[in-house]
Amino acid sequence: MRNFSFVNPTRIEFGKGKEQKIGDFMSEFGVKRAILLYGSERIKNSGLYDIVASSLKQNGIEFIALGGIKSNPVLSKVNEAINLAREFKADSVLAVGGGSVLDSAKAVAAGVCYDGDVWDLFTGKKPKAALKIFDIITLAATGSEMNNGAVVTNENTAQKYAISGECLYPALSVINPELQASVSRDYLVYSAADIIAHSIEGYFSATYHPELVRMQIEANIKAVIKTTEILLENPNDYDARAEFAWAATLALNGYTYLGVEGFSYPNHLIEHAMSAITDCAHGAGLSVVIPAWSKWYKDKNPDAFKRFGREIFGLNSADDGINALKAWFDKVGTPTSLKQLNIDDEILAKIIDNAVMNAKAWRMDKLYTKENITEIFALAK
Repeated sequence: MRNFSFVNPTRIEFGKGKEQKIGDFMSEFGVKRAILLYGSERIKNSGLYDIVASSLKQNGIEFIALGGIKSNPVLSKVNEAINLAREFKADSVLAVGGGSVLDSAKAVAAGVCYDGDVWDLFTGKKPKAALKIFDIITLAATGSEMNNGAVVTNENTAQKYAISGECLYPALSVINPELQASVSRDYLVYSAADIIAHSIEGYFSATYHPELVRMQIEANIKAVIKTTEILLENPNDYDARAEFAWAATLALNGYTYLGVEGFSYPNHLIEHAMSAITDCAHGAGLSVVIPAWSKWYKDKNPDAFKRFGREIFGLNSADDGINALKAWFDKVGTPTSLKQLNIDDEILAKIIDNAVMNAKAWRMDKLYTKENITEIFALAK
């Protein structure tokens, strides 16, 4: 393994009923005033909002709430929440929802403490301070509950960029798999694609990859495939839901990148351009990109692709492994072609230009030129 430093300060409270104690948990960190962020009215219809509100009140924590955060969260909503948090003099942010809500919460936490436009922190400046961050995660996919990154789209510029910093690790995350049972079938399979994408970015792109880490990634992917199929048949299978949720966390909490060298996130680079332009679900975009990118990239790291086919699907070649993953995406019902996302040539041209912009911003433009990105998308039609 290559040298590494690893610190992950996030405390995880995992299991049934843990959301009922969110006020107790936040009190341990000295929280007095929180802004509560959420997405749809699902958390109110399910009773989760009332549970959270009651727990906060019982612990003397004052709060103000803001809903309406959408999938593929946007900068305008982040700025709205920053202004509200400042007016309320919040000392913390509580996200109740999926990765989009938590990503927004991280941006808000940093933006409140930054004397300038929060978008600066997505385009070069590092956040130095942030409000305390807490969450109750209701959809397993992004892994944002145990990492220090977040992604937001600037609607004015169609830039879907990331913010990261040591101050953006959640202080505490609640993962109750029961709260995720109401996730729609579509978003379950989109989430599976997202988790697999987080797992394979380094696996396929790294110049050096420790054997132990490869084995951990393979176990994670196999767990996602197995539990997704179980949950499609029985959404209320708690054990499968719990393993799926924990696999999402492990895929992007730093655990699967320890001692890895020379990796990048090309599938995310390309997909961010897709969802910035079309607002498609992130996981749906990834399930289109991954097989196409893999076919284009496989000869640059043939051993990794051959191993993937063998270890995940019991097959003997790189091509067979890629085709098997695509077939599995088709089987569970997440898109694998641009046509399925209603992306025509006119829209695709805009996406390619956006991806070229991303490649420059991510300093990956030597490999991901306009010509090469166009070739990748040609394999996704």
